[in-house]
Amino acid sequence: MAPRPRPSPGQACHQEWLAFLKTIDDQTPADLDIHIIADNYATHKHPAVTRWLDRHARFHMHYTPTSSSWMNLVERFFRDLTEFITEKSFASTRELAAAIIAFLAARNENPRRYVWKAKGEDILRKINAARQALATAPRQGNAISDTAH
Repeated sequence: MAPRPRPSPGQACHQEWLAFLKTIDDQTPADLDIHIIADNYATHKHPAVTRWLDRHARFHMHYTPTSSSWMNLVERFFRDLTEFITEKSFASTRELAAAIIAFLAARNENPRRYVWKAKGEDILRKINAARQALATAPRQGNAISDTAH
């Protein structure tokens, strides 16, 4: 199967997401349902994406709650990388790239997987406490919207 052409850099991110979904659809046996966990990034909920998903009933989207990047273990990896590179200073992007490659090499030499340690009940209790605190906090002029993005 020939790879799908990638959208040009000027095209919207939702087109790349759609191309990704189409690739998954093409490469997954037709008798299987597909469950995808995604964040609330607008690209994942773009009207064109929503229309496509409506026509492909075997796709089941599960969205992480808004403001919960900490639940995504990929975000945790990027946090570790960010901590590693912000401890240093770089004279050029070449030095920065070399530091990132060094970080990845060190991780590959001593790989460790990310494992959830918190109990689900504890996480939900903290989320509910945070929601209650936000609900009772006085609103200011630039309050964060309650709607998903």
